Amino acid sequence: MEEGLSSSLLKEKSQVHGGGSSRGESGSGSTSATSAVVLSTFVAVCGSYVFGSAIGYSSPAQSGITNDLGLSVAEYSLFGSILTIGAMIGAIMSGKIADYIGRRGTMGFSDIVCIIGWVIIVFSKAAWWLDLGRLLVGYGMGLLSYVVPVYIAEITPKNLRGGFTTVHQLMICIGVSMTYLIGAFLNWRILALIGTIPCLVQLIGLCFIPESPRWLAKTGKGIESEAALQRLRGADADISEEAAEIREYTETLERLSEGGILELFQRKYAHSLIVGVGLMVLQQFGGVNGIAFYASSIFISAGFSGSIGMIAMVVIQIPMTLLGVLLMDKSGRRPLLLVSAAGTCLGCLLAALSFLFQDLQQWIKATPFLALVGVLVYTGSFSLGMGGIPWVIMSEVFPINMKGSAGSLVTLVSWLGSWIISFTFNFLMKWSSTGTFFAFSAICSLTVLFVAKLVPETKGRTLEEIQASMNPFS
Repeated sequence: MEEGLSSSLLKEKSQVHGGGSSRGESGSGSTSATSAVVLSTFVAVCGSYVFGSAIGYSSPAQSGITNDLGLSVAEYSLFGSILTIGAMIGAIMSGKIADYIGRRGTMGFSDIVCIIGWVIIVFSKAAWWLDLGRLLVGYGMGLLSYVVPVYIAEITPKNLRGGFTTVHQLMICIGVSMTYLIGAFLNWRILALIGTIPCLVQLIGLCFIPESPRWLAKTGKGIESEAALQRLRGADADISEEAAEIREYTETLERLSEGGILELFQRKYAHSLIVGVGLMVLQQFGGVNGIAFYASSIFISAGFSGSIGMIAMVVIQIPMTLLGVLLMDKSGRRPLLLVSAAGTCLGCLLAALSFLFQDLQQWIKATPFLALVGVLVYTGSFSLGMGGIPWVIMSEVFPINMKGSAGSLVTLVSWLGSWIISFTFNFLMKWSSTGTFFAFSAICSLTVLFVAKLVPETKGRTLEEIQASMNPFS
């Protein structure tokens, strides 16, 4: 039975792509985006905006907070970095919470926690209040970083899933950029108050969108699952095949125990685990948060204007992220990842050469522009694929009985890597700016090899087909 399910799903895939009936196409999820899918995705990615605004808050608020509350550099550094600690705690719990109270319930819980955190920051009179508020916002952000892409992946048709899921990354990018922009003109307390707005929008919006049909099926709510799927696919859509596929897959998974993190380290989950964790490790250790958090200081140390460099980064980042969204379900995941990883490798190499020429006192006038080009190439390339696609693939490759534990592990790895790089980056730059960027370039080149050898193409395949091919039940 279990081996037969894997083969039947893979057989169905070949029939659909071989020109099956329109009913088969609809049943397998190859449909257009309905208003329900668009609305549900919009509500979900309000959480991504919350994520981005939390990341972007500390930079424009720094001078105001330090002046008003008399914080030292060390105290403000703690305020900035404690967000990541909160996110790690949230990441550990994210999968289990999402499995227990559902995808919508988890997003609502995250919003309430973030609102409390922002309000504490607004009324803070001392450093420890700031830290508590920031910790709570980070916790909510850690939950959202897992549940948003998973929810979107579970509600969208397979032919649109990649593009819709990468809107998560686009909204993070917009959240960061808008917070930078608004923070340039507003007081830090008002900026924190504005941070509650996307939380409230999502909290209200959750009342008008369906729960994930796959989560409902997993929890034994078959009728509700089909009702939610019908609502998402449209009143006139034939959902029989897709509903049967979800039901059959879920019934098979019910014979398996709900997996804990230690159970992930079984041979049958090896491929999914290596791909999911490996992409997150390479994403973070490629230097993204070091470059993003300290871009201004990189430009200044290279002899370029920090403010102009930051504006150029924002100008490049949003269009390239949008391009990645548009190309996701046309070119596929693997080609975009390969191009993106190669571009980040080139960007780091150019930045490393800029610092090397500075050390050698060669081409002094050209080196600031070489550093700018390097960082912009890195930022644009990362936004194109490496920023969003690892989260898309994470939401696709793990079977639903392991998705909670796997999501917690993968998200924890991502935030831990983020903290390590953001904490050590300044020390690495003091050791050797040239060596730091050469190291990042080498890691990005490893990412190209990793994607080429191990990452499967998931474009145009249902979640059940992907998981059956990667995680045989036998």
